[in-house]
Amino acid sequence: MNTAHGVIGLERETRSKGRIFGLFKGYWAAFQEQRKRERLRADLSYLNDFELRDIGITRGEIDYVASNRSIDPRGVRSAGPTNF
Repeated sequence: MNTAHGVIGLERETRSKGRIFGLFKGYWAAFQEQRKRERLRADLSYLNDFELRDIGITRGEIDYVASNRSIDPRGVRSAGPTNF
């Protein structure tokens, strides 16, 4: 075995480990995101209807809010009044 063959083999092994690590990293991020959604869903479920109304959602919107954390279910109302 010459030096070039050894280096090529090492490069392939490193690339393979990088792909495996990247795959594991993606699964871990998805797992963490799922846990955050479940925690948010549980926290919102513990609130009473008045508290939910106070933050602008209904009990029926809890699953939607937990699943789409970046989307505001209240839409335009969340922008507040504008004074011209």
